[in-house]
Amino acid sequence: MYSKEESEKLRKEFWTSFGKSFPRKWLLYNTKIKGFSFKFSANTKEALVCLDIESADRTKNELLFDQVLELKNNLIEDYLPDVIFDELYLLENGKIIHRIYVKYNKEFNIHNKNTWQGAFLFFNEAMHQFEEFYEDFEDFIKQVIYY
Repeated sequence: MYSKEESEKLRKEFWTSFGKSFPRKWLLYNTKIKGFSFKFSANTKEALVCLDIESADRTKNELLFDQVLELKNNLIEDYLPDVIFDELYLLENGKIIHRIYVKYNKEFNIHNKNTWQGAFLFFNEAMHQFEEFYEDFEDFIKQVIYY
């Protein structure tokens, strides 16, 4: 069991190590759609690469989620075969969002440095695939709210 300070230090070291291992600019929040962002997530149980839809405008969220859902077969067949679509994903803070994500399927614990390298490789590949997907279908996704 780790103290809060030890856990925080390990988390910081994890993200710093990841950044040094894969020093590049990720798309993340730069989708030009408010509340539509790509994220890395890691804790003591799992590591995920996510597309979160969490605007304050619930109608916009539904439209965006449905638009990406229209592309589900493309996403699965050409980019991320293990992608999960969760219309009602519960965050740790109790907020419910739309989340489209892939999960690292090997043992992972952010407190165990022996599991980090595999997660780093997973993060790099999965986020790259999400970014490729977004680049290829950005106009189609945006048309639901901008046209």
